[in-house]
Amino acid sequence: MIESIAIVGATGAVGRIIRQLFEERDFPYGKITFLASQRSAGTTITFKGEEHEVKLLCPEAFDDIDVAIGSTPDPVAAEFCPWARERNCVVVDESGYWRMDPEVPLVVPEINPEAADQHKGIIASPNCSTTQMVLAMKPLHDAGKIRRVIVSTYQATSGAGVQGQADLIDGSRAFLDEADYEYQAFAHPIAFNLIPQIGSHKHEGYTSEEMKMVYETQKIFGDESIKVCPTCVRVPVENCHSESILVETEKKISVDEAKELFDATPGLKVVDDLGNGEYPMPNQCSGDDNTFIGRIREDLSCENGLAFWCVSDNLRKGAATNAVQIAELLSKTQAAV
Repeated sequence: MIESIAIVGATGAVGRIIRQLFEERDFPYGKITFLASQRSAGTTITFKGEEHEVKLLCPEAFDDIDVAIGSTPDPVAAEFCPWARERNCVVVDESGYWRMDPEVPLVVPEINPEAADQHKGIIASPNCSTTQMVLAMKPLHDAGKIRRVIVSTYQATSGAGVQGQADLIDGSRAFLDEADYEYQAFAHPIAFNLIPQIGSHKHEGYTSEEMKMVYETQKIFGDESIKVCPTCVRVPVENCHSESILVETEKKISVDEAKELFDATPGLKVVDDLGNGEYPMPNQCSGDDNTFIGRIREDLSCENGLAFWCVSDNLRKGAATNAVQIAELLSKTQAAV
């Protein structure tokens, strides 16, 4: 059991889900502390039927804290993680700041739990679009070794935070009312539109979000030979990221074999009956910790190719749930003590 744990960014969208998961999963701890920026510090939140004051995020806040789960913007994570580490507190960080640091393990518990044992005070949780893809890749990679992945993402507005969701709802209302609306989270209208850019220009025409999927996938599997070609698109969906994934394996995997592999993998759920119109859709997957797989079929253009559709709640398994699972690893191995 972790004696003392903190949630950093406790009042944010992901922080609220982390609190919910602590209650749902009966997470073992002795004492819990909620931390946030100056804007939210001093407010109260209800947790397990009790009122808790949100404390200010500062270096001294990590005194006597064993583990902290952080859901903050990158600049905040860059600042607070060293504060915690200096005080022998292990941070499970949701931001993108530490993911590619060679001394920071990047962990999805269903794939590389052993990597968490190698931490030096910080453990990173991957980008939400990466997490669901590598979960789906894992059984196929184990069975046939994946050479290449082509992925197109259809990412929900919740991935851009509370303001992203507000832009979708309020922007859609304004569009229907033929009224003006000033978007805050997006550079272009998201209502009744698709935006084929998430993140900044990064590398040879790829965006930062796309390159995260490349580098993070290779790091999680410990295999730089896996080639990843991503296209990331923001879509007018409130929650749950969807992905069209095509993998090419060294050893051929049939559709029936793939379904068996997916079914046997914890955290994956197959919904695949095209004839009856059954396949994963965002409005059916929101609020669930599973990653859903459907439309499984052989690639008509490649002998060892397999194509499928993947949907996951980006705020849960893509963020909060994965971080809580990492903290559970620390609790079980007592690596943080």
